[in-house]
Amino acid sequence: MRDLFRSGSVAQFILHGNVFDVIPNGDRQVSLKAFLDEAMFASYDTVLHYDRSRGVRATRGADDWGTWLQQALGDANPISSTREPGVALELIDRYLLRTLNLAAIQQRAAPAGDPAASGIRKVAVVVDFAEFVVPRADAAQLGGPFAANVVKVLGWANDPAILQANVITVLIAEGIHDLNALVGDNPHTAEIKLPLPDEGEMSAYVDTLARTQVPDLASKSDLPLELLGQRLTGLSRVGARRLVTMAARSGQRLTADWVAKIKRELIESECQGLLDFIESSLTLDDMAGSDAVKAWLREDATLLSRGALHALPMGYLVAGRIGTGKTYLVQCWAGELGIPCVVFKNFRDKWVGATESNLEKIFSVLKAIGQVLVFVDEADQAAGKREGGDTDGGLSGRVYAMLAKEMSDTRNRGRILWVFATSRPDLLEVDLKRQGRLDVHIPLFAPETPAEMRALFRAIARKLKFPLSDEDLPELDPSQGLGSNEIEGVLVRALRVWELAPAATPEAPKPPLRDILAGVLRDVRPSAHTRKLEYMDLVAVKECTDQRFLPPRFRDLTPEQIENRLTELRRFVAGG
Repeated sequence: MRDLFRSGSVAQFILHGNVFDVIPNGDRQVSLKAFLDEAMFASYDTVLHYDRSRGVRATRGADDWGTWLQQALGDANPISSTREPGVALELIDRYLLRTLNLAAIQQRAAPAGDPAASGIRKVAVVVDFAEFVVPRADAAQLGGPFAANVVKVLGWANDPAILQANVITVLIAEGIHDLNALVGDNPHTAEIKLPLPDEGEMSAYVDTLARTQVPDLASKSDLPLELLGQRLTGLSRVGARRLVTMAARSGQRLTADWVAKIKRELIESECQGLLDFIESSLTLDDMAGSDAVKAWLREDATLLSRGALHALPMGYLVAGRIGTGKTYLVQCWAGELGIPCVVFKNFRDKWVGATESNLEKIFSVLKAIGQVLVFVDEADQAAGKREGGDTDGGLSGRVYAMLAKEMSDTRNRGRILWVFATSRPDLLEVDLKRQGRLDVHIPLFAPETPAEMRALFRAIARKLKFPLSDEDLPELDPSQGLGSNEIEGVLVRALRVWELAPAATPEAPKPPLRDILAGVLRDVRPSAHTRKLEYMDLVAVKECTDQRFLPPRFRDLTPEQIENRLTELRRFVAGG
């Protein structure tokens, strides 16, 4: 910020991101606004802060500002008069104009090179919660007062006289997308994103906490302080302080499990419910079939544990018809990876700019965590479209652009693993699922053989805590095309029959479970949407990136054969 200002290229800055955290300033941890006052603007004559709650306050140069304000307002109350943005920005604008005029007079009066010319007042203006002063909206939708605010702020950024003077304006907002686009996209304004602290910064902060607030922290932690700092990465400093002081006050030892649990809760809270952590006790052994897929994922888990990040894909696309276990596969893999796994929740919002701000916040947290698997379910709905159209005001296109940019950042290789799951990968933008974003495309299918069906029955029975043995299974017919969801329904129906059967007696025992299952399988009607399911199978085959992932019946199909059959089926598939 200082370098840009001294270069004379910009005089207006937007600070966004982790703006509510504390910042190191020497041996102290101070708020962002205090850091601006004490470090950035320590040599300034006047520093004005404005927000809609407290109006305009001078944290430096109060005498000059107060005298001028009294002349400008007369008998009016200066606090109540400077709360409304229109009035406040007008007064600040007039004060800046007066400063510029005095500077011009002083420069004309002083001979060239005279030290007096260097005594021109230096003024800084800080607008906090700027999203409530210049909110995001189309120009046609802005009311008169807000439109005037936008014009004022743009004037401060674009005025050559301000650029050449010792005047700087700063807008503070958590999300850059919450600000009016004319302000946020102004080429004469510099955006500076405040990130969450990285591992080194968090370890330094933990040392500061141990020196200043929790002197016996080392004795209360099962983790060495440096490792504790690493484990707290992903939180703000305020969040880390909250976790540490919570433990100190309650007598709770800082164990690895407790730290991980509270960290998850704090991150979910700081993300306002935009992310959920996957806590999985499953492993890939709990997933029936798909042996080639499981082998590949285990190899990638090994590479991750070795730190061979350059050999890992950027992301994965899991495709397959409804009920083939796409989400379950990710849950099983999450249980083996050994890194945090999070699920995108609904980040879309009805308010203008809120969706983009939500995504921006999610990306900040993901980068700070260090290594993380990110699962996006129903990805064809969540990922947006390159051409969003007019129906959503272009939101879908902006979501797509933000995701595509983040997913292709090679600095995130092996640190942010993206996993998209969908039954309709054909609805995903081609650019989003290309190599370099989602490198490995994994297709999943319904059981193809009696052995695969038996394995799936046993796996789902374990999930339901259903005591099912091989002897309980009747002859199984894979041609029924039952997926895991339908097999789960079969087992639940069999349990229903079992529970409703009369109490067993030696003379009239309950029917064997094998017979009950055989009867349920005879009566069950598989999904009638056969063409749609076949379409989902074939688009998964089309997307597959490795021949080993495919069942034998699909391996010899040429791309032309697949495309021809998809063309025949497309008229039966909505959105195809």
